[in-house]
Amino acid sequence: MVPGQRLGQRFEGKTGLKTQLTLRVNGEARDMMVPAHKSLLEVLREDLNLTGTKHGCELGECGTCTVLVDGLPVLSCLALPVELQGREIKTVEGMAANGRLHPLQQAFVELGAAQCGYCTPGILLTSEALLVENPTPGRQEIREALAGNLCRCTGYTKILDAVELAALRMNANAGIQGTGSRA
Repeated sequence: MVPGQRLGQRFEGKTGLKTQLTLRVNGEARDMMVPAHKSLLEVLREDLNLTGTKHGCELGECGTCTVLVDGLPVLSCLALPVELQGREIKTVEGMAANGRLHPLQQAFVELGAAQCGYCTPGILLTSEALLVENPTPGRQEIREALAGNLCRCTGYTKILDAVELAALRMNANAGIQGTGSRA
């Protein structure tokens, strides 16, 4: 921060207009100077070295760059960091807890749902948001939730199976009965 500058204040530097801001990423507050033109995707990868979030189309069409903002899927290639101050941003790096994979990550590994892995972070986070909103989704609901996440390697069957398996395991741990219908 420049001496005498207030949080959120803008200043003109050698690389153009920058804004001092604090982003809360994976539960940790991060203070930084961010060029006004940088997307959240670029800040996550280039400034915070969180490279799990992938560059895809950079047009908001593929879902590869999906992160969660306050628990909801957001395309980070279209989001500006300055608009996300005070909100919780979660990347794939924030899914595992206490050295243990998230049940979705574990199911993807076990069922071979990740092929090349490029789309996997966005699919995992979108699936997590779905399971928080609906702990017992049917196959059609999973398809609909993942409709904005493109995968070029799979036929999606193993991905759908992995989300269903994770839901079953998470529900068993939480004591929730029933699952959605397979359609």
